[in-house]
Amino acid sequence: MTLESAEQSGIILKGPLTTPSGSGFRSINVAFRNAFDPYANVRPVRTLVPGGRYENIDLLLIRENTEGLCVGVEHYRGMHGDPRAAAESVMIITRFGAERVCRYAFEYARANGRNKVTLAHKANILKFTQGLFLEAGREVAEDFPDIEWEDRIIDATAMHLVLDPHRFDALVMENMFGDILSDLMAGLVGGLGFAPAGNIGTDTAMFEAVHGSAPDITGQGVANPTGLLLSACLMPDYIGQQEVGTRIRSAINDVILAGRVRTVDMGESASTVEYTDALVRALA
Repeated sequence: MTLESAEQSGIILKGPLTTPSGSGFRSINVAFRNAFDPYANVRPVRTLVPGGRYENIDLLLIRENTEGLCVGVEHYRGMHGDPRAAAESVMIITRFGAERVCRYAFEYARANGRNKVTLAHKANILKFTQGLFLEAGREVAEDFPDIEWEDRIIDATAMHLVLDPHRFDALVMENMFGDILSDLMAGLVGGLGFAPAGNIGTDTAMFEAVHGSAPDITGQGVANPTGLLLSACLMPDYIGQQEVGTRIRSAINDVILAGRVRTVDMGESASTVEYTDALVRALA
């Protein structure tokens, strides 16, 4: 029923869910990706709470969402406890998949005033899979002469994001690399509680907070809803109602910058309800 509803509306806002590690059911996100092919994961990262390690962070990561290692094509040989057991994961990169996500990254950058796109890869080692992704990115970049383009090795990209994040603007990469670096980038602005995300396909888009479900704080009234609210702001942006998303983001900025009503993870003592009430007043 959930998938049918999503197919009819074409737009999904998903709350945090926990995926068990090592066993149990597969990621709900993977199920959505298999059903609707939302190939581009959009992860904007922007400074909200002043006084952190970095100021004025404004970055964008576009992650390929349907290929790479995270598709879960795996094989296991051997019995439990066998010292010779072996596990294998297959990285799948297609020219079609690489080209469409790189093109989406450049189009998104152009539409949102971004001046530079960095493609992060490991083509120096994985010459076929990562090499194909890099080749597709280079070809797409030729169609966008107004946007600066560069490619960087993924491990060096991680280091430079920590040393000097302001040298980057928009970044694009394959699935697993994007999964890792998007969390690193969220850490630059205070953590996953401030990290929105959109999963964009041809006909369907899903927006979600990227932090976990945090069952350890259930019922304590200390959860920070900012990540989910910012993800919800991406939804009206997507359907051409940018003024709605801008209004909500402005209210979030005003409340946080005022500094009087912040949740525990922002260094103050406001409850979830108190913080939400302050946002509602700011919207009035």
